[in-house]
Amino acid sequence: MKNVIILGTGPAGYAAAIYTARADLKPLVIEGPEPNGQLAMTTEIENYPGAAEGMMGPALMDLCRAQAERFGAEVVRGTVKKADLSGSPITLETEEGEYQCKTLIIATGATARRMGLPSETEYWGYGVSACATCDGFFFRDKEVMVVGGGDSAMEEALFLTKFCTKVYIVHRRDELRASKIMGERAMKHEKIEILWNSVIDEILGAVGEHGAKKVTGVKLKDTQTDAITERPIDGVFLAVGHTPNTDIFKGQLELNDDGFVNVKHPSTQTNLPGVFAAGDVMDPHYKQAITAAGSGCRAALDAERYLSHLEG
Repeated sequence: MKNVIILGTGPAGYAAAIYTARADLKPLVIEGPEPNGQLAMTTEIENYPGAAEGMMGPALMDLCRAQAERFGAEVVRGTVKKADLSGSPITLETEEGEYQCKTLIIATGATARRMGLPSETEYWGYGVSACATCDGFFFRDKEVMVVGGGDSAMEEALFLTKFCTKVYIVHRRDELRASKIMGERAMKHEKIEILWNSVIDEILGAVGEHGAKKVTGVKLKDTQTDAITERPIDGVFLAVGHTPNTDIFKGQLELNDDGFVNVKHPSTQTNLPGVFAAGDVMDPHYKQAITAAGSGCRAALDAERYLSHLEG
């Protein structure tokens, strides 16, 4: 029986682990299928407080893990296959065995939707990104593409115009899904051009002067004629949404229409007693490492208060 189990080892999970461990709650952290979360695939982070010179995503997460373990958190491999959140204790089943706990912090994150191209995977973090706020700065005075047709794509494209000389929006149809105001704002911007009825068929790249891979262009496919054209480009940003990792909790946790966990703001309390959620799994808006870490702290404090009332 554990006081608290934390699912996920991204910024939210490790922040929760640090705070609960310092509160002497001896947390158990289950890594999940993507140890270190999305930052494990991030090449360089420059917007996280304390990373003054920039830091590789995996290196930052390794530091977070060491800090959590220093205070007594136990980090184990495993992926939860089944969860019973209905009573006390909460029961979790993994391939490695069964765990029980008094409180649960869900920090399983959200996965950026991808196009499914092998070249997309090859250049992920080397010119292919799903976060303009995180990586836009690296494309100053360059030309980039944004894939998508909704409000998120328009927001990403408009943000990138602060740095980039040209931003192309690649959209598979001849009409945007975005709200009218956002669509008009993007279409009227002098740096933005929309490539209608187009999808990326392949991302092209090369090895740069320092030995690192980089994106050099794309092959575009016309969705009406299937014609393929090549276009030089420096970066590709996906803005086709995120899928929260909440499948095993469906039918138990209250989720919004997009599958993100609903919490009772400003707390991280879910609809179930003793169950809290932090990070991208409950945040469809910001999706930043620092906001995830902040919510992990809040979840830890909420869990600590819950346990003190339970025992009091």
